[in-house]
Amino acid sequence: MKHSAEVQESRHDGLKWAAVVTLLVLAVVGNAYFADLAMLYRVLGVVALSLLAAVVALTTTKGRELTELAYAAKKEIQRVVWPTRPETVQTTGIVLAAVLVVGLMLWLIDTLLGWAMSGVIG
Repeated sequence: MKHSAEVQESRHDGLKWAAVVTLLVLAVVGNAYFADLAMLYRVLGVVALSLLAAVVALTTTKGRELTELAYAAKKEIQRVVWPTRPETVQTTGIVLAAVLVVGLMLWLIDTLLGWAMSGVIG
């Protein structure tokens, strides 16, 4: 049942996407056409048409899927166990120490290879 409902709704999705594109084109063209008006009015017009286009886009099948994905992502973020401040400080210290040690080792290797090559080349 749900699958047939989605197919039926997808017939209108093409029209909805056409409306979204039309609204966005209207915002761009209107902004250029009313270039002599104050910037505030043009920005408000573009924002209003963009919001209307977003609302229409969210009523499509892909828009509802995006809304469901955002809701699921929010729920997943709430389940994450975030590290405590001491754990974060300790991990940061370990990473900085490792970067320092590797950086010193690479500098030493580069210096030794440089001396060896200058000894070979002359």
